[in-house]
Amino acid sequence: MAEVKSDIEIARAADKKQIQAIGQKIGIPSEHLLPYGHDKAKISAEFIKSVKANKDGKLILVTAINPTPAGEGKTTTTVGLGDGLNRIGKKAIVCIREASLGPNFGVKGGAAGGGYAQVVPMEDMNLHFTGDFHAITTAHNLLSALIDNHIYWGNDLGIDIRRVVWRRVMDMNDRALREIICSLGGVANGFPREGGFDITVASEVMAILCLATDLKDLEKRLGDIIVAYRRDKSAVYARDLKADGAMAVLLKDAMQPNLVQTLENNPAFVHGGPFANIAHGCNSVVATTTALKLADYVVTEAGFGADLGAEKFFDIKCRKAGLKPAAAVIVATVRAMKMNGGVKKEDLGKENVEAVKKGCANLGRHVENIRQFGVPAVVAINHFYSDTDAEIQAMKDYVASMGEEAILCKHWAKGSAGIEELAGRVVALAESGASQFAPLYPDAMPLFEKINTIVQRIYRGSEAIADKSVRDQLHAWEHAGYGHLPVCMAKTQYSFSTDPNLRGAPTGHTVPVREVRLSAGAGFIVVICGEVMTMPGLPKAPSSEKIFLNEMGQIEGLF
Repeated sequence: MAEVKSDIEIARAADKKQIQAIGQKIGIPSEHLLPYGHDKAKISAEFIKSVKANKDGKLILVTAINPTPAGEGKTTTTVGLGDGLNRIGKKAIVCIREASLGPNFGVKGGAAGGGYAQVVPMEDMNLHFTGDFHAITTAHNLLSALIDNHIYWGNDLGIDIRRVVWRRVMDMNDRALREIICSLGGVANGFPREGGFDITVASEVMAILCLATDLKDLEKRLGDIIVAYRRDKSAVYARDLKADGAMAVLLKDAMQPNLVQTLENNPAFVHGGPFANIAHGCNSVVATTTALKLADYVVTEAGFGADLGAEKFFDIKCRKAGLKPAAAVIVATVRAMKMNGGVKKEDLGKENVEAVKKGCANLGRHVENIRQFGVPAVVAINHFYSDTDAEIQAMKDYVASMGEEAILCKHWAKGSAGIEELAGRVVALAESGASQFAPLYPDAMPLFEKINTIVQRIYRGSEAIADKSVRDQLHAWEHAGYGHLPVCMAKTQYSFSTDPNLRGAPTGHTVPVREVRLSAGAGFIVVICGEVMTMPGLPKAPSSEKIFLNEMGQIEGLF
């Protein structure tokens, strides 16, 4: 076997085109691109407004099985499929999220695809990129500062400092900041109170940026943020602190989608980055809806497995933005099937057809779940060199027994040439008009029923369980006019249950709801289940230990 290059070596050798040439391919004049160097640019709000009357292309969702340490390659497949569609003569744009610095320096690594199915510049995308996350962090923390400042200068709004619900954020995994006491140090520093930090990608400001349709909508949503409650439990909003205007100013450029390119010089929009296990896990509505006006096909992904990312894509993003996906791709690997079948990571290189068959139950569950939304789906088997013909056939046979098709994809090694068959199948599904998309539950359903619907129909659990205080809080929000909002489930990504070690396709488990949070600006209720954290910690040996600059000043170890 020929020497296999690393992702970063492949990215470094990319034959990139000037970003203006990439914009030209999809009809964006150079005067409507704000370049950040030579290979990335923001798309102007004026241009976005000018194409609103264009006919929409077809929207393809790429989702996956529950993630395993074996790796699934969802972003790699998203990028590969975009290249594959362009290869077979379709005008396609890829839409993905930006990477968070926290996971990059923690466990996960980069988020720009891999092998010969990558978006470049990979190093920039996985680090500061165009500064969007820094702008979101700053806007969020401006609001935090304004709350404590208002309390310090007399508290005219009557904020109960025991009921400040707006936390601070930073784009790093730092467990030491999860729960803090702030304003210590005497009279000059304000009134001491409990506070805490979330990671930036869990910020409501991030969710708002990704769901807002334009700057006016952005400012309104920012004003709708509930920051605290008074002693009579009435809400205090960001607009009460006159924070919405300044926050919108900080986010003005961040609202503009970022244009970059794949290794095959096809356009990619990379914009926004809410986590899928604690937020809604999709790239921005502005990026997706703009891409649909410029291309025949838009390939986008939703974070983690279909139980989290796809469910939120359908029930939150599509519901809010009026999107109707034409088809879905469910990514799986032989290796991940073996892990779900009980094989340890160090033994994945050995053929084990029985373990593949056993592990396919997890894949089957996701196929069934996508069907519940009325969207036709195809399974993409993301190929690894260690996969054997018998193992691949076992996966294909299992999917065929469910009445669906599984297609072997070699885009990691071969780029678009390795994914042509999947691209053709996606076109056939999308053109068939078979999609009868509908969200899982209606707006009018009570909030706890919405939670239970997801638990029972998507997770196959017996029920959601919650303390009376949680149920009372949901009822209070319903009486306050928020009962129509969708719910955003925050739980472990590794299992259909809240136990990250329970792989496969468990049934009958209960899902404990620990806490609920109202994101009034974003327009959903966050439902925190089990032990999931809104500020992750670093592992014992974080990825940052292997990231450095080599003698040529190039970045090593980022992916």
